[in-house]
Amino acid sequence: MPIRIITLLIALQLVANCALAQEKFRSVDVCIYGGTSAGVIAAFTARKMGKSVLLIEPGKHLGGLSSGGLGQTDIGNKIAITGWSRDFYKRIGKHYGKSEQWIFEPHVAESVFREYLKEGDVEVLYEHQISRLKKEGALIKAIEVENSKEPDTSPHKIIRASMFIDCSYEGDLMARAGVSFTIGRESNSEYKETFNGVQLLDKHQFPDGVDPYKIPAHPESGLLWGISSDALLASGSADKKIQAYNFRICLTNNPEKRIPIARPAGYDSTKYELLLRQIARSQPDSLNWQLLHIAPMPNQKTDINNCGGFSSDMIGTNYKYAEADYKKRREILNDHATYTKGWLYFLGHDARMPAHLRQEMLRWGYPSDEYQDNDHFTHQLYIREARRMIGSYVMTQHNCEGREVVNDGIGLAAYTMDSHNCQRIVVNGMVKNEGDVQVGGFGPYPVSYRAIVPQQKECANLLVPVCLSATHIAYGSIRMEPVFMVLAQSAAVAASMAIDKKSAIQDIDVKKLQDMLKTNQ
Repeated sequence: MPIRIITLLIALQLVANCALAQEKFRSVDVCIYGGTSAGVIAAFTARKMGKSVLLIEPGKHLGGLSSGGLGQTDIGNKIAITGWSRDFYKRIGKHYGKSEQWIFEPHVAESVFREYLKEGDVEVLYEHQISRLKKEGALIKAIEVENSKEPDTSPHKIIRASMFIDCSYEGDLMARAGVSFTIGRESNSEYKETFNGVQLLDKHQFPDGVDPYKIPAHPESGLLWGISSDALLASGSADKKIQAYNFRICLTNNPEKRIPIARPAGYDSTKYELLLRQIARSQPDSLNWQLLHIAPMPNQKTDINNCGGFSSDMIGTNYKYAEADYKKRREILNDHATYTKGWLYFLGHDARMPAHLRQEMLRWGYPSDEYQDNDHFTHQLYIREARRMIGSYVMTQHNCEGREVVNDGIGLAAYTMDSHNCQRIVVNGMVKNEGDVQVGGFGPYPVSYRAIVPQQKECANLLVPVCLSATHIAYGSIRMEPVFMVLAQSAAVAASMAIDKKSAIQDIDVKKLQDMLKTNQ
């Protein structure tokens, strides 16, 4: 072979190897994990601060719940929502010809999130999930990510960064970094709270007298699907149970865009037997506010949420989610999707359903202009809580109710202390849900900077604005999408400050951070 050809082949191979190296290794100032609403705002903010940024999203979509069906925004008090978070709702408003808008269609929200990334020239790595993390002392040096769809066959990528921000709902980067966290409910006694732990209350509850057994009044026949055999613990007791997940469901009653709700694969009508027994006792005259919360959305669409004793919440099936591997998580998500689609189908098609409820349900269908790459059903499971960091400061009920006020606040929260039910059990021979708490009556309160950073001995270059340091019941107040965006902006500004000062994230000047946040937009 002529020497010039050999030389050319060697040169081509060197170019290929260089391209491969560039593809495999990346270095940026700030690496953000999770393309949730918080992740997008954190990435946009860091770019506005002049930092190089890579946003990693395990799925194909941006915005998390804010573009995944939760269009009837849980606000609490609009005064609490500032910065780029408030700007998001103004941009939504512009789409609808208003000054700002807090109720919106999923595809509109995602288009606004994409607008932020385009405006900020933010690079996004889609369909990649964390597989390993390299740490030296208290510093994360790099993370390794794998293709979410083909983890075993595609080459992994290594991302180096000065600062990392975990904006995932699950806290996966945080956990890989060895940061302390908890899952489940603390006892009331641990932080001297009153609404944590086991709570058997009256919201989203079954009426008295609903029999739990397959053959009524015959315990030996076994429990109906969805009922746990666990005993009711003392009020305020700790456990590892977490509030139920569901999907926020976007449907339409516009005949031109309505796709009929079909019987899903894996449909099992026995999963909804409890619904029939609940209906027999309560005699609902409508679906809305009795079996489902059907919130109106623009253009004849809905944001449907759980309502009542047996609804869209798949109670007791998510306990393993937070620490499950990716395969198991997909199974849990798919089980929730099958349950939810089956529930909608059952409401409209099972002959045992009262005719007036069936007819009401048949007016709704999947919208043809939403979730077009997912059979018009949302891709985003509502992860109401998973891991929660244990930082140097833990937000509690006392913060929510104003009895304890921090001086290092970097954002306000304002929603009620809100937990969906955590388990469905038998109490005095009847089916009862346990864990739902809805306690408000307080104004906006500051969220501590220390609640979004780990203890310094554990990690000095990581911020966690979503799976932040809070008790179960305080997290139930903080965990709203507008607040996540506020805290994410604060995290990105703090990360930029730490990079500029070459300091640990815990050592930045918080007063200066607070001053910067007043003008950071």
